[in-house]
Amino acid sequence: MFPGQGSQAVGMGCDLAAADPLMRETFAEASEVLGYDLARLCAAGPAEILDRTDHTQPALLVVSVGIFRILRREGLCFAAAIGHSLGDYSALVATGALDLRTAVRVVRRRGEEMLAAAERAPGGMAAVIGLPDDVVDELCAGIDGVWPANYNAPGQVVVSGTRGGLDALTQGAAAVGAKKVVPLAVSGAFHTPLMEAALVPLRAELEAVDWRSPDPPFFSATSLRFERTDLAGLLARQLVSPVRFAPAVSMMWAAGYDSYLEVGSGSVLSGLVRRIAPQAAVARASDVATVTSLIEEGWYVEAP
Repeated sequence: MFPGQGSQAVGMGCDLAAADPLMRETFAEASEVLGYDLARLCAAGPAEILDRTDHTQPALLVVSVGIFRILRREGLCFAAAIGHSLGDYSALVATGALDLRTAVRVVRRRGEEMLAAAERAPGGMAAVIGLPDDVVDELCAGIDGVWPANYNAPGQVVVSGTRGGLDALTQGAAAVGAKKVVPLAVSGAFHTPLMEAALVPLRAELEAVDWRSPDPPFFSATSLRFERTDLAGLLARQLVSPVRFAPAVSMMWAAGYDSYLEVGSGSVLSGLVRRIAPQAAVARASDVATVTSLIEEGWYVEAP
């Protein structure tokens, strides 16, 4: 599993870069594409620059891929890959569908276009805690300018939209019994029609990629199926579609995928999986301590 936005922080990937030359090489490879020192930005910020989506997205991609490379070098096997939003790109690099340099170029463009779209149509995101998905769906349907954006886990749906729409949603959610509504620190209303201005330029960038069929397979939390063809169309559509992470994991669990490893900054996805599929084996690799532990344990995933 590969995380998306919401996992960034100054310092991510830096302990591994200090300890392992493969992480340093991954940062350097990406920095050549970006034209700036990504490792330095991750190490020292400033936070307001790293938190901007056009910088956050390449950083998260590179940290995830660097950790994945270290684990693969040590013998990690896996049966399938899944990402959350931006994490789809890391998952597709892991499955060989595209190379890191290409992914960095596309993700940089994705971040730039999403930031521009957010400036044209300002908005934000908020996590609704403690309501069933269908109740959140009904609330959004009755409020202009808000949409369900991330179905993360039972009782947790992230809603995205205009500031006015989110204010109304917060009031409506409280009125029907939500435990809380938590605003998220993001640059825009992602995974909604407010991102449509980014579609045409991103689609052009995606269609220029020399795609290969993912191997092992890639499961999409947008389409809720394994995807092998028209990955450009899928990733363009993903930009304005909700991330259905909870149903995706439920479907994979039902199909026999019983072990999940989160590869990248943070531990958000592993926590979600423990709620979606409580019987699953779950681990994460995000820093020197967790990576070392996984290597020592010989953690790997066999095909179901």
